[in-house]
This record gives sequence, structure tokens and C-alpha cells, in this order.
Amino acid sequence: MSSLTLPPLRAAAGSVRLPGSKSISNRMLLLAALAEGTTEIRDLLDSDDTRVMLAALQTVGVGITVLGSSAWRVEGCGGVFPVKDADLFMGNAGTAIRPLTAALALSGGHYRLSGVPRMHERPIGDLVDGLLQIGADVRYTGTPGFPPLAIHPARIELTGPIRLRGDVSSQFLTALLMALPLTGAEASIEMTTELISKPYIEITLNLMARFGVEVRREGWQRFTIPAGQRYRSPGLLHVEGDASAASYFLAAGAIGGGPVRVEGVGRNSIQGDVRFADALQAIGARIEWGEQFIEASAPESGKLKAFDLDLNQIPDAAMTLAVAALFADGRCVLRNIASWRVKETDRIAAMATELRKLGATVEEGADYIAVSPASTLNAGAAIDTYDDHRMAMCFSLAALGGVSVAINDPQCVNKTFPDYFDALAEITAPVIAIDGPSASGKGTVAERVAAVLGYHYLDSGSLYRLTALAAARADVLLDDEAGVAALAASLPAIFEGGRVLLAGDDVTDAIRTEEVSAGASKVAALPAVRAALLARQRAYRRFPGLVADGRDMGSVVFPAAMAKVFLTASAQVRAERRYKQLIAKGMPANMHALLQDLQERDARDAQRSVAPLRQCDDADLVDTTPLDIDAAVAAVMTIVKRQQGKSGNS
Repeated sequence: MSSLTLPPLRAAAGSVRLPGSKSISNRMLLLAALAEGTTEIRDLLDSDDTRVMLAALQTVGVGITVLGSSAWRVEGCGGVFPVKDADLFMGNAGTAIRPLTAALALSGGHYRLSGVPRMHERPIGDLVDGLLQIGADVRYTGTPGFPPLAIHPARIELTGPIRLRGDVSSQFLTALLMALPLTGAEASIEMTTELISKPYIEITLNLMARFGVEVRREGWQRFTIPAGQRYRSPGLLHVEGDASAASYFLAAGAIGGGPVRVEGVGRNSIQGDVRFADALQAIGARIEWGEQFIEASAPESGKLKAFDLDLNQIPDAAMTLAVAALFADGRCVLRNIASWRVKETDRIAAMATELRKLGATVEEGADYIAVSPASTLNAGAAIDTYDDHRMAMCFSLAALGGVSVAINDPQCVNKTFPDYFDALAEITAPVIAIDGPSASGKGTVAERVAAVLGYHYLDSGSLYRLTALAAARADVLLDDEAGVAALAASLPAIFEGGRVLLAGDDVTDAIRTEEVSAGASKVAALPAVRAALLARQRAYRRFPGLVADGRDMGSVVFPAAMAKVFLTASAQVRAERRYKQLIAKGMPANMHALLQDLQERDARDAQRSVAPLRQCDDADLVDTTPLDIDAAVAAVMTIVKRQQGKSGNS
């Protein structure tokens, strides 16, 4: 996909489970490789950058085994990489090439490291200078100060403190800190400039300590690693959710009303980028903290406050604030962000260029950017992303200004968050929820409305029907709540081209039998089954929007739906409709039995303990008793257009 057009958005609400932190993931992988013993890492980020690190470690002989979704086993090599001659392609992964360069320089082998063209423009000279001070043999094979690099065996001598600049990237200090324990001798590093991005160094020190190596720190000027320490595996580790990625969703909550909750990071996170939530709070957003979550809502006034902030310590998350400035009540200044110039792209220049496309007035300097928002954002702006994942994710938030936004090269988010746009859709894509009793016509109406709007369609009843059918095929009793819930959680269901497949079998007609329909009503009353299917139903929310029908779409599954409709009809009319459908399909039917069955289902659905069938207070009632399908669709579309006008969505 060369471009992704986001529809106009106005609201954001819901929760997002964050992917693992890139910074933590790649540090853990390298430390586990350097350690003695075996380490199991769970919740590892699956992205381009971590794949680069995994591939590089395997190339130099580290034993790595995938254990399952986001879980890996790393066989530590005790600081000695088995393979002594290798070519390593590092893509554009700064968190991989920099620490790996330092570790390889102390490993006594011949290694050649290269990357994509942009990687060859990203500085690495300060790190190489630090390594040369202790006798490492690292040579530039292209432009001095930049990759590609060639590493040769060398005699390492620690005769005094390594003097290192820290004003370009904190990753150079991280790389030396992680590699120096391999020497076994005492090592010291003295900073010759101000150290930027200090929270990232705190992550490094925290993780080194988990692997048994302590670092003495004198302020942020001198770091000493006592002699005789070596890395030992802590056994099992979990990767925190990515606090930098959290910034996009927290900002969405602050801009789009909220609440939006990010799960996977909280008040005890070791990542400095959680402080982004403090910055949001300072400009008016309402923030709630938990042990494993952060939640953001819009200011009481509805408008973010203009700001002037030093963002040196959260440079990655600060990019999100630059786009949030579009929704502030005045000129916003982001200061002390010179490191943006040497990231995946020159982010100051790129940010200024793309913000202007949206109508903002932008001033840029060597280490700052000032944004004056326009009264109305320009619609249809095509945002260039410069092969920079954060540019794509940041600018997606502009659609919350009620304008369509085209994101060019959206796949660049694969670097850290391959499912980003799906996750964004789950809290922002407009939803029309159509609920009602059995045989009220909601499925037919919902599918027609989705076709008119060009939205996706979710027939939630099919999921319950599939669950009932799967239970029957597996000989699981319908009153076995745990057994049925387990089937629902792992349902091998596929919807394609109007067909429904269960474990590869076409069951489109099978799930419409009266027996399966009755079974669906029974399993839908089981709390554990409804819980098992909740996340699956919410995952159908996609751009440009979703029409979902069921019994609790508006009350439970999508409580913040843009439009809610409760579609109903008299039991007699519903029974007649069902009778005609069955006869048309050549199936036997009894009018009296159908009416009795519908009345029993109505009672069961209304009385169940979890999500009983009811009309939400904010739902519009449409009684289809006197209406044909065309009239029912027209009635629902009238409601949808009214709600679109209120929200600004189209």
C-alpha cells in the first residue's frame, strides 16, 4: 500500500494493548546473548528493528528459539560470540547497530556492519571514538563518522576513563555501558557534554542490573563499572509495553475526548517516555495512572493549552506533542530537541514541512520547533513519512480534526508497531451499532447500511452461531461454560466473500439452522463466552468505519458508537418473517413453534446476567413492524446522517 487515507475523525475512546518496547526488547536480546545461561523473553516486540537484532545475533552464533507468540529463548554465549567472521545488515535499526557494534568490537572477530542508505547518514562517530580509546579496531568503509563499518580483532586496554560526547545520542553511552563488562576489568566513562535522553540510560542501567552487572553513577557525568562482573541470565523476563507508542493513543484521548486507556505501562514503568503523560496533563489533559495502565481524556474545556516545553528527555514522544499542537489554543514551542536532526530522518525539517501542509504556521531552528495552529485544518493533506515510523503515527492524529488525511508509505510503522493503524481504528473508526431481538431484520439492514456507507460489517450473531456449531461438533455441552468459552476464544473462523468458514469448512448455511440458532441464544447467555468473544468483536472495527449488529453492540461492545439503533418488530411479524425465510430455503417450518421459540429467546436474552438485551438510553428506536427492508434501511440512514452531522464524520 503506497498510501492510506484516514477518514475524518472526531472521537477517540477505548483501550489499546501496547506492543513491547523497542528499546527494552533490543537491549534484553543483546544482554541475554552476552550472558551466561538461558533467558526466556516474553512479550518481545515483533517489528523490523527486533527482527534485525534477532537475525544479527543468530548470524554471530547465538542460539535463539521461538517459543510462541512474542516469546523467545536465547542461549547466552557468555560474552564470546561463536562466529568470528560475519556480514551483518542492520537495516535502519539504531537500537541494534550501536550496541552491537560495541559488543562486536570487544569480541575478537572480523565483522562488517551496514544498513539502508539512511543508516549510512546517521552518526556513529562518537561511539567509534570511544571504542578507539580502548584499542578497538573499528574502521569506516564509507563516509568517516557514519556506517558502514568494519571491525577487526584488537587488544583492548582500559588505561583510563573513556571520554564520550552525549549530546548527539544517548545510544552511544548505552552501547559502551553494555559492552564494557565483557572485558572483566574496571571501566569508566566520562561525559564531555550534556547527556541527552537520560531516561533511556536509566533503562540500560536497570536492565544491566537484572543481568547482574551494577554501574556506579556520579550524577550524569561519570559512570564506573567495577571489575569482575559478568552477565548472568535472570531466567525469565517480560518486556514492558512501548511507552513511546503509548503517546499516540494518549494524545488521541486528549484530542478526541476519551477516555483512551493504554495497557502495558503504568506508574512503575522503567521507561522515561511515560512522562509524556505528565506533559499532556500540563497542557490540560486529564490523566489517570494505574499499575499497568495510563488513561487520557480531553480537558474539561475541550481545548489543549498552548505550551513552551523543554523536551530533551522525551525526544521520541515529543514528536506527538508537535502534532497535538494543532489542537492547542495558541502558539506551541518544543525546545531542546536537536537530536531530532539525526534520527530516522531530519525530524525537525520533516515535521515543519508536513505541519504546514495541514495549515499550521511553523518556525524551525537548530534545536526547536514552534507551531501556531490554523483555525481549521486543511482537508485531504498527503503526509510524507520519510521512511520514519514516528512521522506516520504522529500525523495520523491530524484526522481527529475532522478532516481526511492521507499517510504515504504507511508500512513504515512496521519498524516498531506493525498493527498501529488497526489499533488506532479500534479507538477512532466510526461505529454504527444496530441491536435488537432475534428476527428483527437487523442483520439484513446492517449489511445494507454498511454497503451504502462503504463500511465494514460485523454480524456478531455469526460468532455465537459458530461457537454453538463448534461446541456441537466437539461434543461440548452447551451448559459447559468453561468448555464453550475455550472454543469461543480459539474459534478457527474466517469470513470471506459472503461465506463463513469454520476450520476450513463452509458453514454459511449450517449456522442458519434453527437448531444452531437456538444453541447460539443459549451460549450467548454464558458470561465467559461473551467475555471470550468481546475482544474479537472489537477487532472488527476498521477504517473507514464499521456497522455492527447484535444484542449488545451499543451497550457493551461499542458503548461509544457514533450512532446506536435499536431495531425491533412485534413477535408475530418476526415469526412470520422467519417462517417465509425458511420456506424459501426449502426448510420445514411451523408458525406456532417459531413464535413460541422467538418469545422464549426474547425472555432469555432480556433476563441473562451479562449484557441483557435492552435499548440503550442513547439509542434510537426503529420499529420495523410496518416497514419493508428498504424503508428500514432508509430510517437507519436518517439516524446515521444526523449523528454524522453532530460528530463531523462523513
